Order: sequence, then C-alpha cells, then structure tokens
Amino acid sequence: MKTNTESLMAQSDRRLLSGREYRGASRIDGPLVYMRNTHPVGFGELVEVVTPDGKRRSGQVLDTSDEVVVVQVFEGTDNLTLPGTGMRFMGEPLTLPVSEQMLGRVMNGLGKSRDGSGTVHGFAERDVNGEPINPTAREYPRDFIQTGISVIDGMTTLIQGQKLPIFSGNGLDHNQLAAQIARQAKVRGSEGDFCIVFAAMGVKYDVARFFIDSFEETGVLDNVALFLSLADDPSIERTITPKTALTLAEHLAFDKGKQVLVIMTDMTNYCESLREIGTMRGEIPSRKGYPGYLYSNLAEIYERSGKISGRSGSITQLPILSMPNDDISHPVPDLTGYITEGQIVFERGMQARGIYPPINCLPSLSRLMKDGIGEGMTRDDHPHLANQLFASYSHVKDVQNLASVIGEEELTTLDQQYLEFGNFFEKQFVNQRFDEDRSIEQTLDLGWEALGKLPSEELQRLTDEEIAEHYGR
Repeated sequence: MKTNTESLMAQSDRRLLSGREYRGASRIDGPLVYMRNTHPVGFGELVEVVTPDGKRRSGQVLDTSDEVVVVQVFEGTDNLTLPGTGMRFMGEPLTLPVSEQMLGRVMNGLGKSRDGSGTVHGFAERDVNGEPINPTAREYPRDFIQTGISVIDGMTTLIQGQKLPIFSGNGLDHNQLAAQIARQAKVRGSEGDFCIVFAAMGVKYDVARFFIDSFEETGVLDNVALFLSLADDPSIERTITPKTALTLAEHLAFDKGKQVLVIMTDMTNYCESLREIGTMRGEIPSRKGYPGYLYSNLAEIYERSGKISGRSGSITQLPILSMPNDDISHPVPDLTGYITEGQIVFERGMQARGIYPPINCLPSLSRLMKDGIGEGMTRDDHPHLANQLFASYSHVKDVQNLASVIGEEELTTLDQQYLEFGNFFEKQFVNQRFDEDRSIEQTLDLGWEALGKLPSEELQRLTDEEIAEHYGR
C-alpha cells in the first residue's frame, strides 16, 4: 500500500511527464496511431495528438506495453504523417466538463459544440468512464414513467432506473418513436425535474436534422441535451459518444437530483465501431467477427443506470438497436437482452400494415413492470388488464394461423370475435399518431374497449369485480 509521500511523488512524476512530447509515430492504421519508446502510460489515459501543422486532436490509450502504445484518435488520422505526428500523454483519463447549461445544446460525440452557439462550458470535470455504483446502494426501481405510447405504457411499462432496449430493424420507425418518447416522456408529479439526454451514433445528417427540428418545433429542446455523432464523422467517435452522454446524465441525476431518461440510437453502430477497431488491432474475433469483450463493454454502458439510496435522481436507459436482417439472435440484441431488463420488439409486418409504432407486444417484455404498476402507481386494474390483453392477443395469432389454412369463413363465431378484437387492438390500441400523447388512463380505457369485443366468459385473467366495473365501456 502506497504512503502519502509515494502518492505525492507519483502525482508529481505524472505532471512532469504530461509535459513531454514524443515525436514520430511508428505506424498509423485507420484511427489508430502506434508510438514506441514512451514512458509507462496507463490504459484509457487521455492523449493530446499534435498534427504536422501544429493542430491538436484528442485521443485515448487503447493498448499499452513496454514496446508500444496504441492510441485511438477521436477526430481521425487524416493528414497525420509518421515523422510529423507528436503525442503528449496527459496522465489522466478522458474527462467531460459537465453542467446543467448543457441542456438545450447540440454537441458532437465528444461533448463539443455542434449548434454554433459557442463553447460548451462545464463547471465540473467528470471521468467519461463513470464511477461504479455500489450494488448495496442501489434502490429497486418502482416508479412509472409515462411515455404517452399506449403499447409501451400498457403492456411493457417503463420504470424509473430501468434499462429497456428497443429492438428494431433497418427502415423501421425507431427514430420517430425515439423522438416522440423524448417529447412526451414524463414522471407524473415531478415534471420539472425530468430531462432527456439523447445520444445518436452513426446517424445520417437528415436523421440528425429530424431530431433537432422535432425538439425545436415542440419546445422541448431546452430540456434535452443532444450528443450527435454523424455517419461522416470518424467512426472512432461513436465509441465514446454513449460514455459522454451518460457522464452528463450521471451529473444531472446524482448531483442535481433530476430524473434523466437516456435515449441512445443506434447501439448497433457503436458495436460495429468496436468490431472495426478489433479487426485493425488483429484481435481474435468472436461471434460474427465482434470482439470477445463485447458483452462486458455493453454491460459497462447499460449498468450506468439506476437509482441510488438517499439521492433523489435516477437514470433510465432506452437504448435502440437495429437488428441486422431482423435477426433477434444476432450478437448485439442477444447480448443486450442478457444485460437489460426486457425488450421492446418491432415487427416489420406491422409497419407494412400501416401500424405505428410497429411494436409486437408478444415477444416484448418489461421485467420490472410488475413492480411499477397497479394501485397507487398507475391504476388498480392495470396488472390484470395487461395480462388479459397479452393472453387474448396471443390467441388471435393462433386464430390467424388457423384462418390461413381453412379460411376465415370456416371459423367459429368465437374465433371471429377474436379476429375482431385483434383488429381493434392493432388499429386502435397499438396504433396512434406521431403527435398523440395518451395518458395512462386513456390507455387503460382503450384496453377495456378492446376487450369489449370478446364475451365476458373469455376474460379469465380478470377478477369478477374488475369485469363488473369496467366491462362494456
């Protein structure tokens, strides 16, 4: 164990060495720069890269050994030359200056201004890698977040402190849903303390413009901090974007007491950048060419959510990822499902039928839903109503499969009623306008209206009292 004197000497050595500049890289490979004959540096250490024309870029130590140090340059390695590249190792991790004034700003993946409103100022420096939450200090999530989306609020309820990913696919409406949730989400009773941190990775310019315009037009931009890493930005920047966004979220939640919802899209682009870096480094690939540490890397991000006992703030995560070829067994959604507390699954067929949002509630799940709904939280009939809707819609799928074989005209009267229920459920309960914000009471009443298409004896997951009170509305 180090004494105080040894610690002070080590800090002094780091300060002296941080002023030393090394010249002449041994290799440049994509966003990676290799430098030999340096002093001992730490993994994840912040690096100042000096270009041949004297400009400075930010980097981070990706690998370190006695022979060579590998640095990933966030702004890319364009115009760098082997003899003209310089490096200063700063002796500290990459940090982000954070403050409440970052709400309402549009920034790049490193937290630098992208909106033309001047430098982004922060009043405290925070390590972008975050500080682990003591498991014994975690508070169990129980408070309901109203998104205004019936199929989410009613069937896969989002709870404060939860991490609930959205599994989508290329060309589906996940960007529209992300923007709608950012506009509408609220914790009832504490709206003033609620804010959004929005991180977009590898998105096209028109998609980024859509998010900004959507927030500006509805007047919620002042309560949103946007971190945008565009498709034409260096891909290496995508690997730091979720970390900078979560660093600000931790400051707002645990220092300022706010209820923070972090929306991250698209996590698949983030994982693709990890795979690209791993390939450049010559790492032994795992499933589908992704690095073997993909699970632990995703866990580092997803586990930066939750509530801490004794503090009023919370971080709730809603990561969005596109499944290549709509394959839910692909490594990115597969590993994400192991780490998070459920999933919301998009269905391409529902979007083809004109249903928005195209969420299939049957494979969707919110594992914390049962503890955040019911009397005193949403409404006393919510748990049983949701169970009945799940069971009834599941039977609809069986009837549809039967009808595809024998034809609808051969179905029994009861099966015809189930088809009528399924049509109402999809067209009225699941489907809603992009600008429609439904309260939880409207959502539950719509659920009862849908069940009204079925005979009362089919409602086996509801109590007699609930049926008597609500049935036939």
